[in-house]
Amino acid sequence: MRRVLILGSTGSIGTQALDVVRANPRRFEVVGLAAGSDRAALDAQAAEFGVDSTALGAVEAEQLVRDVEADVVLNGITGSVGLGPTLAALETGRTLALANKESLIVGGDLVTAIARPGQIVPVDSEHSAIAQALRSGERGEVRRLVLTASGGPFRGRSRDSLESVTPAEALAHPTWDMGRVVTTNSATLVNKGLEVIEAHLLFGVPYAEIDVVVHPQSIVHSMVEFVDGSTIAQASPPDMRLPISLGLDWPNRIAGVGRPLDWTAATSWSFEPLDDAAFPAVRLAKQVGRAGGTYPAVFNAANEQAVDAFHEGRLSFLGIIDVIDRVVDAHDAPDALTRAALADAEQWARRAADKAIAAASAS
Repeated sequence: MRRVLILGSTGSIGTQALDVVRANPRRFEVVGLAAGSDRAALDAQAAEFGVDSTALGAVEAEQLVRDVEADVVLNGITGSVGLGPTLAALETGRTLALANKESLIVGGDLVTAIARPGQIVPVDSEHSAIAQALRSGERGEVRRLVLTASGGPFRGRSRDSLESVTPAEALAHPTWDMGRVVTTNSATLVNKGLEVIEAHLLFGVPYAEIDVVVHPQSIVHSMVEFVDGSTIAQASPPDMRLPISLGLDWPNRIAGVGRPLDWTAATSWSFEPLDDAAFPAVRLAKQVGRAGGTYPAVFNAANEQAVDAFHEGRLSFLGIIDVIDRVVDAHDAPDALTRAALADAEQWARRAADKAIAAASAS
């Protein structure tokens, strides 16, 4: 019986994790729940699963991680506020099933320095796929990682045609049902840029050996290419319960958690190169990742401000990446990476992004 602490329990990842637990009551026991702000939904979940230990907000969630006895902590919090709970889980020695990519990307060396080998189990479908594929060979046999991207709702469109994109159009993702920020990040491909940084930090593979390919069917979730020319891919119908289940009980698989592919039906999978001119976010993210330090935190914070401005009608769709680029270019990183330095860098980035947004609106 695995004792599970779920952070972000009322969100998409959290509710699907509870689906997995609900279907496997002899395999998992929920010992704690944390939500962002929805107390009523949190209380309903606690009542259903017989949980006494709950928390509301990231600060309480971090303390809950330190106080509750658990085998695995699933961090499904959205945004960089998940850094504290991530560090707490690692410091207390618990297995961290990580869906909160921002905490790893923003925390960078702060996170990787305290994580034991294998302590972080990725829950993002792409990184779960890579972790599964990496079991096919030794690290020295890996040539490159290949992250797949659906291409979002604007796949195949030119940069010029994206100038008039509306928020409603940006939220019309062809495959996944996600929140506003993540869905918009998928449309700009910022999400894929963040995932490239995440892959580097999780697996220790240089940025030059991490590629992105567009795969609109979202069946192949990512691939690992080995030095002998073999490529191992993980494929399954889109369903986050599969990588969530692996995160909760890595490396064990849970029967029936997802449906298999139907090999009796004719189907086609396609792969296309990423259009870097129309979607420069991945290139910018690699630049930020190589710079390290507080740069990824600045990238992430500026993006969050720009996404909000886009949905409020104060910034164009193309302006999102333009604002991020300007803020990153203006950033002067501190000498040492600390939680205080990260917090200061994020605050600076948000102010700088707001100024850039105001300037763009006035032009």
